[in-house]
Amino acid sequence: MNHSEFVGVLRLRNRVTSADIVAHYALPHQRVLYAHFSPQTYQQPSEGSEGSVAPAPSSRLGLAVSKAVGNAVARNKVKRRFRVLAQRHQGVLPQGCDVILRARPSAAKADFDSLDAQVSKLFTKISQRDQKSSLSAQAQNGDK
Repeated sequence: MNHSEFVGVLRLRNRVTSADIVAHYALPHQRVLYAHFSPQTYQQPSEGSEGSVAPAPSSRLGLAVSKAVGNAVARNKVKRRFRVLAQRHQGVLPQGCDVILRARPSAAKADFDSLDAQVSKLFTKISQRDQKSSLSAQAQNGDK
């Protein structure tokens, strides 16, 4: 994720929060609002091309850990933990969802199990919001 895409996710103002973490996210259908991707990422398979499905966009993770969290050692520890936890729980996220985990200053003192529970809860909330937006989009398309 480059800087403009990172800032684009933050500008969408989609977020879920917990005690030590704020997760900013962009759902797959929102990606086109802030980022330019290669054409093959969003190509629809042509009529006669069975078996040649374009790869689905993968989920991406960004980290924001400011100096308010602590010194360099503390910030790097938080980043390492966030990477491990995001990898552990990424299966919950919708395919193609971009997530930025922002650490609150209290994250440096939080134990690993607490952060694990928080990331799991945040990713589940993101997934639920994606399902709700998909259902409302289907309902709107059905009305037309």
